[in-house]
Amino acid sequence: MSIKKLYYYFFYKICKSIIYTSAPFGNFLINFKAGFVLIVLQIWSFLSIINYYTFLTGNPVELSISMPIMYVPLIVIIGFNYYTLDYLDSWKKYNQEFDQLPKNKNRIGSWIAALIVLIIIMNFIVSFYCLDQKARKDQVGPYAPEIVAKERREDSLQKAQQIEKLKKIYGEDKK
Repeated sequence: MSIKKLYYYFFYKICKSIIYTSAPFGNFLINFKAGFVLIVLQIWSFLSIINYYTFLTGNPVELSISMPIMYVPLIVIIGFNYYTLDYLDSWKKYNQEFDQLPKNKNRIGSWIAALIVLIIIMNFIVSFYCLDQKARKDQVGPYAPEIVAKERREDSLQKAQQIEKLKKIYGEDKK
């Protein structure tokens, strides 16, 4: 199979899972929903790459919608998905072809597609975990010493206020 056909098969499997999960609510705009899922998975993969780059090099990447590093890949991802899926509705031809595959092949394809989605989601979570561990080690962000000290002071103040409230409740403040 070519990469193009594999991409369409992955889209087909996402379509089928959306049809299966939204059956009681109607199959409204299945291709839009499946395309949206593909775009989200691609964005998560892109953000994972950015996170790993930051983790490995130590150079933080500023993510702002006004920065080209955000909107250029976003435009490329959306444009690619529009061109490959929505433009001329070429996905319909492939979906009909994939419907003709034997049930055993489709079952295996479903497991592979689910595994790919799971890997992308886990990779996204692990990339943020790596960034968190690096921030703890370098004591930056929410782990900076001044922020930790401020939080400890606030926690101590809250505990003292709770103790005073409990003393009032039990009448120990009048002793």
